[in-house]
Amino acid sequence: MRPDPATRLRWFILRHRTGLTVWLVAVLLALVPLAVRNPYQLGLLNLIGIYAVAVLGLNLFIGYAGQISLGHAGFFGLGAYGSALLTVHGWLTPWPALLLTAALVAVLALFLGLPTLRLHGHYLAMATLGFNYIVHLVLVQWDAVTGGPSGISGIPPLGVAGFTFDTELRFFYLVWGGVLLGVTACLNLMRSGVGRGLAALAQDEVAAATLGVHVRREKVRVFVLSAVFAAVAGSLYAHYYHYVNPDGFSIFKSLDLVIMVVVGGLGSVWGTLLGVMVVTLLPYYLEFLEAYFDLIHGLVLVLILMFLPQGLVTGLWDHLRLTWARRRVAGRGEAS
Repeated sequence: MRPDPATRLRWFILRHRTGLTVWLVAVLLALVPLAVRNPYQLGLLNLIGIYAVAVLGLNLFIGYAGQISLGHAGFFGLGAYGSALLTVHGWLTPWPALLLTAALVAVLALFLGLPTLRLHGHYLAMATLGFNYIVHLVLVQWDAVTGGPSGISGIPPLGVAGFTFDTELRFFYLVWGGVLLGVTACLNLMRSGVGRGLAALAQDEVAAATLGVHVRREKVRVFVLSAVFAAVAGSLYAHYYHYVNPDGFSIFKSLDLVIMVVVGGLGSVWGTLLGVMVVTLLPYYLEFLEAYFDLIHGLVLVLILMFLPQGLVTGLWDHLRLTWARRRVAGRGEAS
C-alpha cells in the first residue's frame, strides 16, 4: 500500500531538510536588499558575511573537531595581504590571486599543523597564538613589502567578465552566495564519514583511534581546511574594502573569531551565522557605551559560558527540545 501524499511529502521534507533549509535561506537573503536599502546597513551585512566565511572553518576546527586555535586571524591576514600584493603589483587579476593565496595558505597551514597539532589544550592554543603574533609582527615591520602600519591601498574589486562587484548590493550577493556554499560544504562534511570521525575525535582521541580514525591526519586536514576558509575570507575583505593594514589581523581579532564560534554554538553551522552577527553588530549598537564595551563584551561571553556552555543557538535549541520532551511526557502521564 502506497503512502498518502501528505506522508510522502513529510518523508521528502525530512530526507532533504538540509538542502531545503539552504534554499529557503538563499531565497530570504535574495530578498534582504529589498528591505535593507541603506548602504551603511548593507555594508554591515557584507562584513558579517566576510567574517562568517572565516568562522565557518574555525567552527569545524574548534566546535566539531574539539581543538583550539587562537591564531586564525593570522590566516585571515595572510589571505588579505596575499590578494593585495598579487593584484596591486599587477601580477594577477583578483580571482586567480584569491585562489593562489588560498593554496599558499593551505601549504603553510600544513607545515604549521604537522608539528603544532601534536600539542593539546592550552599548549596548542599558545602555539597558534604565537603564530598569529609573528604574522602580525611581520605585517607591521616589513615595510618594503606590506607597507608597514600604513598598509596597502588600491586593491581592485572582484569581477566576472567585465561585471565588477564594486557596490554594496553587488558584493552582498557575492559574499552571501559564498557563505551559503560554505554552509553547504560544512553540513555535507559533518554528515560524512570524515565528519563522524572528527566528532568522535572531539569526544575522545584514544577511543576514536581504536575505532580506526587516523587522529593526527584528520586534525591536520581540518586545520588546513579551516585555514583556507580564513584565507578566502581575508581575500574577500581586501577586495571589498580595497585597503588592508595590520590592525585588523591582530591576536585580538583571533579572540573575536573564537568568541563568534562560542556565542553561535560549538559545532552548530547555522549558529555560526548568528554568533558572527551578534559579535559584529554589538559595537555598532552599543556606541553610547564605548568606554565600557570591553567589559560588556567579556560579560556577555562569561554569561553564555555559564548558562549556555554549548553556545547561544545550540544551548537554546537544547533547552527547547528538553522543554518539549518534558511536556510530552507530562501530557502522556495525564492521559493515562
